[in-house]
Amino acid sequence: MKRFSIAIVCGSLRRDSINRKIARSMCALGGERLDCRIVEIGDLALFNQDLEGEPPEAWVRFRREIVAADGVLFVSPEYNRSIPGALKNALDVGSRPYGQSVWSKKPAAIVTASPGAIGGFGANHQIRQACVFLDMPVMQHPEAYLGQVKDEAFGADGLLVDGPLKELVGKLAAAFADWVELIDKNQSELA
Repeated sequence: MKRFSIAIVCGSLRRDSINRKIARSMCALGGERLDCRIVEIGDLALFNQDLEGEPPEAWVRFRREIVAADGVLFVSPEYNRSIPGALKNALDVGSRPYGQSVWSKKPAAIVTASPGAIGGFGANHQIRQACVFLDMPVMQHPEAYLGQVKDEAFGADGLLVDGPLKELVGKLAAAFADWVELIDKNQSELA
């Protein structure tokens, strides 16, 4: 069984955010097939085309980490019915310079989580829309808008405790592993 390297891009910069905890839980539940690592985005300078000639070290590091991954898991809250600014900036930084996007052909999944009822629905679809333009095959089903997520859903280790949410996130992890494997197999056959 092949193990896939997954870059987690988390829209929340807060160390103990529920989205980071969901990301870590999803990867722990897909542990045999997914080797996950959070790729930090908080240190990325705002995208400015003037910097492309001599890109900031954080841009170089970020692009290198995404290129090295077999797939990308976006896990994000929703801010003001939209994508958090740090995540949008990361999408832009990775898409440049023109013709050298690190996102192209990377299989992806999108999970949004919120203490609110709609689970980041708006941000989920805006990330999905950006991924279409960036030529990323995005897992279509199951969709993941996790609403009503509270801190009590996590144990002291920061991972989900047993219950319906953990079961759902486990199913998402399995589906994502299957998706990355399918895209990897298809791309290998086309090469």
